[in-house]
Amino acid sequence: MGSTMEFGAFLEFPCREEQSEAEAFAEGFDLVAAAEAWGLDALWLAELHFSPGRSVLASPMTLAAAIAARTSRMKVGTAVQVLPLCNPLRIAEEAATVDQISRGRLIFGVGRSGFARSYEAYGVPYGESRERFAEALEIIVKAWTEPVCSYQGTFHSLQNVALSPKPFQRPHPPIRVAATSVDTYPTMGRLGYDLFVAVRLGTLSELAPNIRAYRAAYRAAGHAGEGRIFLRVPFYIAEDAERALAEPEESIIQFYRRLGTQFEDSAAGPGARAIEQRADRGQRLQSVSYEEALREKVIVGTPAMVIDRLRILREELGLDGILAELNCGGLVPQEGVRQTLRLLCEQVMPHFR
Repeated sequence: MGSTMEFGAFLEFPCREEQSEAEAFAEGFDLVAAAEAWGLDALWLAELHFSPGRSVLASPMTLAAAIAARTSRMKVGTAVQVLPLCNPLRIAEEAATVDQISRGRLIFGVGRSGFARSYEAYGVPYGESRERFAEALEIIVKAWTEPVCSYQGTFHSLQNVALSPKPFQRPHPPIRVAATSVDTYPTMGRLGYDLFVAVRLGTLSELAPNIRAYRAAYRAAGHAGEGRIFLRVPFYIAEDAERALAEPEESIIQFYRRLGTQFEDSAAGPGARAIEQRADRGQRLQSVSYEEALREKVIVGTPAMVIDRLRILREELGLDGILAELNCGGLVPQEGVRQTLRLLCEQVMPHFR
């Protein structure tokens, strides 16, 4: 495990109810400019569909292109591009284009999303999401790396397709896969992909055994290195401990209530598996206390508190980087989000270099 950690910020381009969509974009781009100026390593874009009053980030590749054009140093990543919703060749073209525009600054983060609502709207059966995801990822990598590619699968078949443009980075941009289900960890370890992990449903301490299973599978498959782990986690930092704890409370609690309801509602839906324990976990999230969230789900405090917490987590989990979620719940005012970003870049990052 190297001593340098990658520091990224995870953005949802939230849209509060009293805000216009234009204002939501303006606030998002304000953070992009600040992150580039303050030396952040990477910016991560969510993909959220049909969420008025919550987010305007429905098209991460379009935004990634805009960010690539506005910046010259920082990496731009998707966290995550939901692969089963789109034609994989289309995504391969768009991501390669962003990689060219940014001159090799794209990190291609992919997943399949835990919720069926977007799938229903797009007319894609959620029960097929795992198989569609695997097919799409295989096609994208083939299209990027082979001069002419063909593929025969359950959902897609291609004959002699030559992708243009190819990515700027060779053989292709780094790929990271979001793991939430227990069985995804060893599967991705065998395939040799780096992982995003998060604790939407469980706790930070529950991640360690899953990460061990991932690394064991990674080594057993003969891949070089260890397999890298990047943690997405809600952050809030203020100079003063009392303010740091008080200011994000409403937003964080609302986030877990909303997520718990969504998860419980999705338990009976298509594609939900018993291994995911959706109803049970959804109910638990709705009653989570702020103290519990602070202990097991989020990183909140002064710069010194955050540094200590990150050191312990890096040790326990073997972390290679973080995606600091700067506005978990979407209710934190812009000045609070900027303050967290600034303190992260100026006072926390230097301790991990």
